[in-house]
Amino acid sequence: MHDVARLARVSVSTVSYVLTGTRPISQATRAKVLAVMAELDYQPNAMARGLASRRSRIVGLMMPMDERGLGATETAFVTGAAAAASAAGYHLVLAPIGAADIDDLRRLASQRMLDGAVLMEVQVEDGRVDALQEAGVPLVLIGRTGDTAGLSYVDIDFDQTVREAVDYLVGLGHRRIVYVNHSAAAIAAGYGPAVRTRDAFVAAMAGHGLEPVMIPAEDSAAGGRGALSAALTQAPDLTGVLAMNENAIFGILGELTIRGRTVPDDVSVVSMVTSPQVAELAHPALTAMTSPGSALGRIAVEALLGQLEEGGDNHQQLLPCALEIRGSTGPTARPAVATGDTVPTGSHLPER
Repeated sequence: MHDVARLARVSVSTVSYVLTGTRPISQATRAKVLAVMAELDYQPNAMARGLASRRSRIVGLMMPMDERGLGATETAFVTGAAAAASAAGYHLVLAPIGAADIDDLRRLASQRMLDGAVLMEVQVEDGRVDALQEAGVPLVLIGRTGDTAGLSYVDIDFDQTVREAVDYLVGLGHRRIVYVNHSAAAIAAGYGPAVRTRDAFVAAMAGHGLEPVMIPAEDSAAGGRGALSAALTQAPDLTGVLAMNENAIFGILGELTIRGRTVPDDVSVVSMVTSPQVAELAHPALTAMTSPGSALGRIAVEALLGQLEEGGDNHQQLLPCALEIRGSTGPTARPAVATGDTVPTGSHLPER
């Protein structure tokens, strides 16, 4: 920095202000300093700057992962978050820390390597929130806990997303609609999207006077095949499948083919919270409630940086998925039961 200041004929503090942006510098002076930095091939040392400022300029994205890794839909959240961090001069570190990894999170937080954290795959009761708050680490959720008071979050508006998906299928004449959710274990653990979509599906179907049938499925093609078999056992006259399980959706499509049911002539399929890349992999291409993953990742990091840089207020925002119609849906060929007509009573949903 002293070399840059000497050649640019400015003070060392001016060089520092150009690097950090903590004070306004004229465009001419800024250009002169940057030109000398380029001439000397000067690269600021991030760790040294962090020691001096007590800031690492590193934010963590806490996203639990298993052997499946990241699919295209999950990757959109990460790329949106990384782009927002980079644009603000921060680095984004992906940490595979879930709600069950509290000890690992506490160790990471105690080392003060992160200025703040973004949590993904949030559960209704998520111990990561308490652990970070106790350590004094600023955080933002991509998702929501049951009690959001005092928390910053961005999340999918699952109520609107599910309602629009059900309305779309009902508008095509479908009355026997099955929802394939995440696994029973995920629901029991309080995984937010699984719990919220379960409840939203019940409400949306009730709004049309229809029976809700929900089937949990493991996150795999085999899980999808098993779920479709269970769905046909409980609702052999089904004509519509709504699924929020990308790994299971291909098993669902395969099992429909094995059973001689064509898509969309016999059964229409809508995939929820899905990226266009995944939707286009299927045959026929999937009608989907497209995930706003990249936007959610970007907004979450921007909200976190607002806390770090400006001490901003809590940010709470919901974004719906957008319906994109492709080849997996169409009008039902079976006679429709008008909304309000008598339908079977009871529910195949598991007890809460």
